Amino acid sequence: MEHPEPELIFHGTPSALPALEALGEAVWAEALRWLTEEALRRPMRRVPYAELRRRYFGPSAAPAPAPVDGSTSASVLAEFRERIAPYLFNAQFPGSFSYFTPPPLPMSIAGEVLAQWTQQGIDVWAAGPIGALVEEEVTAWLRELVGFGEGSWGVLTSGGVMANIMALTVARDVHLSRLLGLDGPPRGGALERARVYASDQAHFSIARALDILGFPPETLRIVPSDERFRLHAEPVAEAIAEDRASGHVPFAIAAVAGSTNTGSVDLVGELADLAEREGLWLHVDAAYGGAVRLSALVVRRREDLQRTFHRMPEYYRHPRPEDAPLNWFEYSMEGTRRFRALKLWTSWKHLGTRGLADLVERNLALTAYLVRRCRELPGFELMPPEPELSVVCFRHVPEGLDPERLDAYQDRLQIALEASERAWVSTTKLRGRTYLRAGIVNYLSSEVDVDRMLETLLELSPRVRAELGSDYST
Repeated sequence: MEHPEPELIFHGTPSALPALEALGEAVWAEALRWLTEEALRRPMRRVPYAELRRRYFGPSAAPAPAPVDGSTSASVLAEFRERIAPYLFNAQFPGSFSYFTPPPLPMSIAGEVLAQWTQQGIDVWAAGPIGALVEEEVTAWLRELVGFGEGSWGVLTSGGVMANIMALTVARDVHLSRLLGLDGPPRGGALERARVYASDQAHFSIARALDILGFPPETLRIVPSDERFRLHAEPVAEAIAEDRASGHVPFAIAAVAGSTNTGSVDLVGELADLAEREGLWLHVDAAYGGAVRLSALVVRRREDLQRTFHRMPEYYRHPRPEDAPLNWFEYSMEGTRRFRALKLWTSWKHLGTRGLADLVERNLALTAYLVRRCRELPGFELMPPEPELSVVCFRHVPEGLDPERLDAYQDRLQIALEASERAWVSTTKLRGRTYLRAGIVNYLSSEVDVDRMLETLLELSPRVRAELGSDYST
């Protein structure tokens, strides 16, 4: 094999150490260059989609064939600098009030580097023995945070979508099976009468999970949320009674503790009481609102996960079954699993629970400041008026603007804000109306950044109104 840098491929000898050290220095320097020259200067560059395809792919705007011959690491990093770095979304920019993509902690980055180097497979014990224990330790810390004691279990997932899919898989195979009096997990026709209850603010992955798990579309019954976008027990109880009378089998409630759309928190206590009274499984989607937005599935009974994901391939067998160690594939839908726990372990060890909590409190305090400023400045409306976590949905309603143009105005205002490169927010629909949406999960943000975002919106307003046309009264 011919390559200009063989020591970066066949690196298993001491002679490769200088080349590896040089690569590490170059990569770190490239990351810091992006941080200082791009990420801390703007949330993102406003480049239209078609233009961005041309800039990245070239005149064809389509992927080129894979490279036949290799390149030096320096040329690869230079290409990253020129083709990729300028067009990234910059989570570190303090005016990035985005979806749930907070900037990583430096110690998390360190953990990710170490995890990639050590390349542990956290599925079967032999492929990552100590890594299995690191995940057990981290998930024990998480279980303690949510108040789950002895007998509970947790598993790190790739994200909130996977956590919801796995949670509803457990609910189907453990609880619905019990309700139907089956010896095994329900499949096919046994799923037709089942009913799951969630609010109109539930994450899309609840419906996706039920689709993937073989339930018919009518399984998910959407119950309206209140004026603050929270689900109450009373309308759910009414829906359960109605479905029972119709011969259906209510088996689960999917509550939300921090919705993606508004940050609203369902009345989980009420819903828990209802679930216990009616014999339903309660799943709480807290991928955003729980702990510090950690993608983990936590259950009260360890055996429920193992019962659901119990399949044992021949090649994972242990020569002495009575001594079989911890195998994480027995608790997860995933087989091959990365060493996810290490970056969380390094961050938690570095900051401690108190330090992580301080970062969360910092975001909540900044959320309260944004709410206060929206009330103080002219023309801003909040929805809901009292956000519960760190998502703020608001809109600007300039005096004299035709009400029928308000939704289009919010969309154009968001585009103009993005183009200004001073701040970034998304948009959403609430009760049929368009709102700007600020997700405050950036621990690098400050009150100055909130003020800059609002001031920029007010500054851009006259031009955006002019672009909408002059058919409004003044």
